[in-house]
Amino acid sequence: MARSKPAVTAADMTPRLRRAYFETRYGQLHVHYAISAGGGFDEATTLLCFHQSPLSARVFDTFLKVMGRDRSLYAPDTPGYGESDGPATQPSIAGYATAMGDFLDHMRFRKVDLLGYHTGALIAAELALLRPDAVRRLVLVGVPLVNDSERAAFRKAPWPVPPVEDGAHLTAEWQRSVQWRGPGVTLAQLAASFAEKLRSGPRASWGANAVMDYPAVERLQALTQPTLVIRPKDDLWDITARARNVLRGVSYVDLPQYGFGLFDVATEEVAAICREFLDKP
Repeated sequence: MARSKPAVTAADMTPRLRRAYFETRYGQLHVHYAISAGGGFDEATTLLCFHQSPLSARVFDTFLKVMGRDRSLYAPDTPGYGESDGPATQPSIAGYATAMGDFLDHMRFRKVDLLGYHTGALIAAELALLRPDAVRRLVLVGVPLVNDSERAAFRKAPWPVPPVEDGAHLTAEWQRSVQWRGPGVTLAQLAASFAEKLRSGPRASWGANAVMDYPAVERLQALTQPTLVIRPKDDLWDITARARNVLRGVSYVDLPQYGFGLFDVATEEVAAICREFLDKP
């Protein structure tokens, strides 16, 4: 008599979460990753996740656990952020993207999907343009399509602000964090994010500076890969809306009920949206 196949439990689907270092042109790249329970066999296309600056890939910790149930995920700390080595001078968005290309070469990936969040969205887009044969699909979460007046305003008052003796810079950055705290984000989560913001020291503003120097409209118009834009209601809510006039034939999902921290507070929902898009042939 044939035995019935045991039911698959949540524990059976739990991915293995690991961290490792890989060599790039800027030194060692620190990578958070999740290996699906299948060990890399019979799974969906590998997904690389690029974080916003001045934070680190820790923003994807919960997302890796959920999305990693059926595919391998890799979330690098952008060079100069988190625990990755930093370059001697500020890179451009293309510079950050080429470092991620070094990682692709090291891993010998044939095909990958990319997810980019804020600064990471532009890094993902640039990598897709640099490696069109390797990048299959793109998910862009908050797209910094800044205009000239926004560039000028940032250059007049860049952030994060540099440290000062009396610690006033800490108050300024904490108030900025509180201002853009997303619905459902706990005080503990906000404090953890704030601590990550401070880790990069003098490099903290490099990612934002690279965004301001990047010809985003011109470069994003050149994308050919199927692309999904997810728009949470954070400081890029209105700016991301411009993508509708730049990226044609692209899928869009608005999430006005979430803001910063959506990968922590809306993990299952965001993962479901990404899966529906990424699982298409």
